[in-house]
Amino acid sequence: MTRPQIVLAFDFGLKRIGIACGDTLTKRAAPRGAASVSRTGPDWDVITRQVRALAPELLVVGAPYNADGSDAVLTEAVQRFAAELRRRFGLPVHLVDERYSSLEASAALRAQRASGRRRRRVQRADVDSAAAAVILGRFLQGEGKRT
Repeated sequence: MTRPQIVLAFDFGLKRIGIACGDTLTKRAAPRGAASVSRTGPDWDVITRQVRALAPELLVVGAPYNADGSDAVLTEAVQRFAAELRRRFGLPVHLVDERYSSLEASAALRAQRASGRRRRRVQRADVDSAAAAVILGRFLQGEGKRT
């Protein structure tokens, strides 16, 4: 049996990058906030703080694909982001199909708000981080891997 690993996941976007953390033992993922993206690129300080604080053993990035499985507009940018993560942190990076993760995350957050389990309004950064948790959940369940 392999030992449990901490995994950090990212939902890449042009304005924000959602971040989530989980582990291979519980196979649960939790949102960790978001890093902003400016004209000069991602806020690497925020990402670096998360990596240092959580000490993951591997990283997961949501890979955007069209409904038919072809590359989406952001695919190339996501691949560059994944390559930069690899370069900066020296960790393995896995790509996971992220199709509909934001819709799934948004629906779950709205349901939490409607049920009273979530008190504050849902903001876009919340959806981005929840989408990263959906992506990580898929990875931990063995779904959607595009390594």
